[in-house]
Amino acid sequence: MCRLFGMSAAPARVRATFWLLDANDSLAEQSRHNPDGTGLGTFDADGTPRVDKQPLAAYEDTEFAAEARQCESTTFLAHVRHATTGALTVDNTHPFVQDGRIFAHNGVVRDLPALEAQLGPYREQVHGETDSERLFALITKHIAEHGGDVAAGIRTALRWVAGHLPIYAVNLLLTMPTELWAVRYPDTHGLYVLAREPGGGTGRHLEHASPAGTVRVRSGDLIDSPAVVVASERMDDNPAWRQLAPGELLHVDGQLRVTSHVVLDRPPAHQLTLADLGAAARAQLSH
Repeated sequence: MCRLFGMSAAPARVRATFWLLDANDSLAEQSRHNPDGTGLGTFDADGTPRVDKQPLAAYEDTEFAAEARQCESTTFLAHVRHATTGALTVDNTHPFVQDGRIFAHNGVVRDLPALEAQLGPYREQVHGETDSERLFALITKHIAEHGGDVAAGIRTALRWVAGHLPIYAVNLLLTMPTELWAVRYPDTHGLYVLAREPGGGTGRHLEHASPAGTVRVRSGDLIDSPAVVVASERMDDNPAWRQLAPGELLHVDGQLRVTSHVVLDRPPAHQLTLADLGAAARAQLSH
């Protein structure tokens, strides 16, 4: 499956180094588990979103995959892609940017013509072929219709999708310069949150690595600054990691205050299973 990683240190800008496919541990083998692209989203000091992404598999471009991405931001969003919809192109590689926000998705949404029919002029926000970018455009549309209320936009969009479209999962991360939102829905994939105090309680810098070997991040600045991390997997043995409940919308505000509530309290109307997906998707989502 795709891997998601989000982090906020707001209001502080911190430096962090990312390896989106960990070259120190059997890079070629890992990249065949997540072969379809990597991306990292950050924000400049003036709030301008920045995305660095590459659609090639690590075993096809080991230099890119092993390269350390050093950056400074208040919020970070990293994604390693399993392609279930769309070719291996930059336009289809996560994360995506719309209206100054950065977004990535782990899951499958079907019946894209029905989804596109809901977008209206927001179809112009879509540049690739993926279900994820169309889902983001629907969220962007509803945020605008709710006067910029991101939580309301996410809630409204996902309730429509859950009630009308066949879905396997819609785990997602959405970031702004000093805020982060996350959703886990339904219970197909895991999504975890950790509120990390300065130094992680041990006086050490942040050093996280996913068990799948796909995302590794280090930040010396987090010796002195707190942070909130959201990831597809627990990335260390800290007992404070918590898995989001199915349907839970989590928000981290500009002062690292974490709030959450369940916005989808029932299963999807048209729940896909692995048996409903093609052989390639089944193989990728089973990892």
